[in-house]
Amino acid sequence: MKVQGALRILLILLMLSINIGCDQVSKTIVRHKLEYYEQVRFLDNHFTLVKVENTGAFLSVGNSLSGPLRFILLNLLPLMAVAAGLVFMLTRELTRTTLFSVILIVGGGFGNIYDRIRYGSVTDFMHIKFGSLQTGIFNVADVSIMLGMLILIVHALFKKQEVVTEESAAEEPQV
Repeated sequence: MKVQGALRILLILLMLSINIGCDQVSKTIVRHKLEYYEQVRFLDNHFTLVKVENTGAFLSVGNSLSGPLRFILLNLLPLMAVAAGLVFMLTRELTRTTLFSVILIVGGGFGNIYDRIRYGSVTDFMHIKFGSLQTGIFNVADVSIMLGMLILIVHALFKKQEVVTEESAAEEPQV
C-alpha cells in the first residue's frame, strides 16, 4: 500500500513538473527571442505572439497596487492557494479527471507565481483574435489554469447530473 501511495505522489509531481516546465520553457524562449511588443503573426493574423510583462494578475488586475497590499494579493495569497491545492491533491482520493484538473490549475498558478516572485512580473505572449472577438494577452500557465477550471466545471456538472439520474431512478417504483 505504501508503494502505491508513493508511486501516486511521484506521478502527480511528475505531471506537475511537466506542466510547470512547459510554461517556463515557453516563457524563456519568448524572453530571449522576442523584443517587447514585437508581433509575430500566424494563421492569417488570428494568432499573434507578442511579448509583454504583466505586473498585475489576470488581465492586469492589480497592476496599480503597491506595497504590502500588492505583496499579499499578488504573491502571498496565490502562493497559499497553490500550496493548498498541492496538499489537497496529494492527500485526497480524487477521480482521475479531478486530479488532472487540479494539477493543471496548481501547475499554472505556480508558473505565474514563480515569474512574479523572480522577475516582478509575468511574461505574457499569446493573443487570439477572430473578427471583433479577441482575448487578452496570455501565456501557457493561463491556458493551463483555464483548461483545468473548464474540465473541473464540466466534470462537476456531468457528475451532478449522474447523481440526480441515479437518485431519481432509485425513487421510481419498481415494476
